Amino acid sequence: MSAGKPDQNILLDEAIDLVIRLQNDPDNSVIIEMIHVWRARSAMHEKIWLRVEKIHGASGKILNFQRRVERREGLTRRHFLLGAFIAAGGGAALYSFVPELLLNQRADYRTVKGEIRKIELEDRSLVTLGPDSAIAVDYDDKQRAIQLLAGMAYFEVAKDRNRPFTVYSASAQVTALGTAFEVSHDAGFMTVGVDHGVVEMQSSIRNANIREILHQGQWLVFEPSQPSIERSDRVSGQVASWRDHSLVAEKETLSSLVARIGRWHQGRIVVVDPYIGEKRISGIFDLQNPHGALEAVVKPAGGKVYQLTSALTIISPI
Repeated sequence: MSAGKPDQNILLDEAIDLVIRLQNDPDNSVIIEMIHVWRARSAMHEKIWLRVEKIHGASGKILNFQRRVERREGLTRRHFLLGAFIAAGGGAALYSFVPELLLNQRADYRTVKGEIRKIELEDRSLVTLGPDSAIAVDYDDKQRAIQLLAGMAYFEVAKDRNRPFTVYSASAQVTALGTAFEVSHDAGFMTVGVDHGVVEMQSSIRNANIREILHQGQWLVFEPSQPSIERSDRVSGQVASWRDHSLVAEKETLSSLVARIGRWHQGRIVVVDPYIGEKRISGIFDLQNPHGALEAVVKPAGGKVYQLTSALTIISPI
């Protein structure tokens, strides 16, 4: 770090501490003057302060609601970040148990966080189900249909010319005969990659019908609500690399990578700032150390990982 350039991590910590002190003693003229002097020290100080002030302002109603608790304990860094998280809309999700129950009812096979499970279907096709993922199976005389309800899966398809093998997920369907491929759905992004063989992907993107033929090593990712599709080539072993606890990313959004890492990371992860979530990240990340992988993904985007509790981790700007 060059001389004279402030460390943003330190400034963020200082700004949060000042907010906490002001919240606990709002009429203290000394603290108010300290904040005035701190903000005037540099343009970066002012930028960090405005960012923290924005988070605090958005969470003010939550913090006021907790006032009786704060009077006993004082506003803490945990309260501050938790308030920001709730204000961002994540609080309600902590109590959203109904979707989880519905998923369990629909799924024929389900995994928990950190679990990778190999499943042999009745036609001898093999499914490697990623962590925190679920599928439903619907076989009949004319088709072999798999619904990817959540997460990621790698399919090694047994040949059957009379019954196509199709995976459905969100607005996409992927059909194959005698091939191996992966399909994943993370933070609204669909990913399809072919290990060997050929697959056909069909989807409706902004009311336009899309048809893509993918061959060995080809990979694509798209968001059904957006018109663009990202394409690339992968070498052998990189398709569904998560089977070996490795995450290979090429210009993927931070939010989709965080969602994928979250299948190995205990507790809920929330990206507070959508701007960071849209940043594109490339690299290879070790899923055997999910917290380290999370930090490695977030750092290039100018973010920081705050683990408030074992059940809640927040990603925010530094």
